[in-house]
Parts: sequence; structure tokens; C-alpha cells
Amino acid sequence: MPKSDYASFDFYNYRSDALQAIAGFPVPNAVEPEAASSPEQASVIGAEALSQLITALYESAMDPQNWKVFLELLRSSANGNYASLVVRDPHGENVGWVISATGGRSEVIPYDPYAQWSPFLGIVKDKVLTLLDVMTEAEWHSCRYYTDWCKGVDIEHILAVDVMTDNGCSYGWRITRPAAAGAFDSAHLDMVRMLVPHLKRVLNMQLNLHRDRQVISLYGRATAQLMMGVVILDQTGKMIEANPAATTILNVGDGIRVNNGALEAVYANDNRRLQRLIRDALLSPKLESVSMTEGMSITRQSGQLNWGVVVQNISPDEWTEGKQRPSVAVFVRDATGRPDPPVKLAQQLFQLTPAETSLAIQLANGLSLEEAAQTLNIRPNTARAHLRSIFSKTGVRRQTELVRLFLNSVAWLGNH
Repeated sequence: MPKSDYASFDFYNYRSDALQAIAGFPVPNAVEPEAASSPEQASVIGAEALSQLITALYESAMDPQNWKVFLELLRSSANGNYASLVVRDPHGENVGWVISATGGRSEVIPYDPYAQWSPFLGIVKDKVLTLLDVMTEAEWHSCRYYTDWCKGVDIEHILAVDVMTDNGCSYGWRITRPAAAGAFDSAHLDMVRMLVPHLKRVLNMQLNLHRDRQVISLYGRATAQLMMGVVILDQTGKMIEANPAATTILNVGDGIRVNNGALEAVYANDNRRLQRLIRDALLSPKLESVSMTEGMSITRQSGQLNWGVVVQNISPDEWTEGKQRPSVAVFVRDATGRPDPPVKLAQQLFQLTPAETSLAIQLANGLSLEEAAQTLNIRPNTARAHLRSIFSKTGVRRQTELVRLFLNSVAWLGNH
């Protein structure tokens, strides 16, 4: 989970790699959650308050900041002094980090030094327990977890449940009360039992969304590094999204731009064809066409190489009806704007020396051997010697083959 998601919580000591350390472990056989005795017993806080609690829980899947809201509502509804979500490390140390609401203040503690003494270590998953389910009152008051930690912060009663998500992450849910508040009754246990399936569902949703966002971010960086502009249009042809490369291209307005929210080419002939392609892409789902992909070239006022443009329809589905539905993708390729790949990465890929790699990059950028030698400030004979060595190492025989090899390699993805 990105650090920025928690930055505005006023949480402290948060490590951005905390979630990464607990991913990818096998899932044990889950135990079915306990059922509440009755709907009436589960409703200890009233229908409206319960609705707010469940709403805050599900909103946490989309926005991690809502864990603060949910935990505070849970703490308040249970008349507790703490409500916490504990992330356990499946490596076996049972020391993870804790998100905790304490009545007007929330915090993330990346390391719980007292976790190793918790009486709830290794409890059965999905089973809601209290302290008296795992030890006697005398054992509780004499154990180190109580004497060294809980007693000092007025924690006398604990309600606990552990859950396992689909990817093997282990989470503990804890609600605590001070001595003056009394023990948790059966109605509170039933309320938590009812919430457990929702908690598991939300945690799985959050992990899946986080994974999807990482993948989307990776794809976005890849297209940006290849200087591929991507513009998404809605069902009316208006722009609703553009990646950084497309934003840069459109802001310059060299041959293609945005006018009143719509893409347009500067020159009339180019614009007529571009609008026709966009119209065809918008109509293709209605004509039951599986896919429409068309390309064109757009002239630039600057005289630089034309933009390469591809227009493709986005197949609709039943979940994307209404306004601002992604309908058309427009890809714009800047053939002249791609930065050089990192010399070290290209060198590693092709087993070249630094000097050979620098020459190969210049040739891939369209320079002749003589022009590349001049740019690199080396003699033509030296450049020819490097080129022969490059041919030998890469297995190509002609300069055009070398250029194609470099342009099609993954070396260009190494730019940040």
C-alpha cells in the first residue's frame, strides 16, 4: 500500500513496505465464521449506526483513510477505549503493524514489541473470542502482556478475532475496554460475528484493488517510457483521461490538440480523417463489430516527423453505462521524442562495452556512422571498429538490422 495513502492520517512510524512483507503465502483451510445468535442480538447500536459502520468498512476498500473512520465508529459503538486492526507477519514472528483508533486519535505502529506475549496468538481463524475464552482472570492479571502493557493503558477486557485473506495475509481485529466499562456481553460478540464476513470481504477487495493499481501503474510507466501517448474518450467523444506522454503532446499543440474537451488535428484534412475514425470507433459497438482499430498520420506545423495515431474502440460492458463511459482509445506515438535507453541496461542486454553501447544508441536514433562518430567525438575508424565488434556480439550483419534490434529491445523500458 503506498505511503501516501496513510500520510494524511497523522499516523506515525509507518513503513511503506509493511504490506509487501506479508504477501504471497499459501492460504490454510478457512474456518466458517460463527453465526450470530439472532439479528436482534446483533443490533446493539441501532440500524442507522450499524449502517454507518458497514458503510465505513466498505469505503475502506477504496480509500485506506476510511479505516480511521471505521475503527473509531467500532470503538465508540462497543464503548471501548481502543479498536485496532493488526497485521500479522505469516513468517511466524507474529509481529506486524497496528492501525488503532483511540478516541479522537489514530496511529499506525509498525512494530508491536508486546505482540509476542499476546494471549491471542494462534487463535482459530474467524472465531470471535474474549479473554475468558483463552485464560482465567488470574492468568490474565499475571501474564506479561497485561502487566507490561495493558495495565498501563487501562486495557482490562479484549474482544478478538483473526481472519485470513485470499492471498495469505493474516489480520487481527481487536476491541478493548477499560475496567470501568465492564466485560463485553453476548450482544457485542454477535455484532462482531456479523461483521467478520464483511471485514474479510473488504480486506480482499483492498488487496485486489492495490494489486490492480500497481499493475495499471506499471503499464502506465511502460507506455510513458516508450513515449506513447494514450487518450481515453467517452461515448460523446470528449476526453476523460490522458497519460503524461499524451498530456505533453497535447499541451504543445503541434499538429494535434484539445479543443473544448475534444481531440482535433490542426490541419483540416487531418482533422476530417481523425474525426471520422473517432466516429467509426464510437459506432462500432452499436454495429456489433468486435473491434475497430484504425491508424493515420497527422502533420505537425513544426515540420518534425508526423505523429503516428491509432484509434481503437473500447468494448462496453454492463457495468460502464451512463456518462463518461470509456469508449475510444487514441494512441499517439512520438517517433522523435523517445529518450535514450540507460547505457548500463543496454550494455547488459547486449554484452557491449560502454563505448560500443553509446555508438549503438546513436545509430538507433537515426544517425549515420559518421554523424555518430562526430557526436561521440571519436574517429571514424574507431567507430567502424566498434561497429564490427557490435555486429559480432549481437549476431547482426547490417546497420539497419542493428537499429531494428535496438528499437525493438526492452532497453527503452529502463527510463524513469
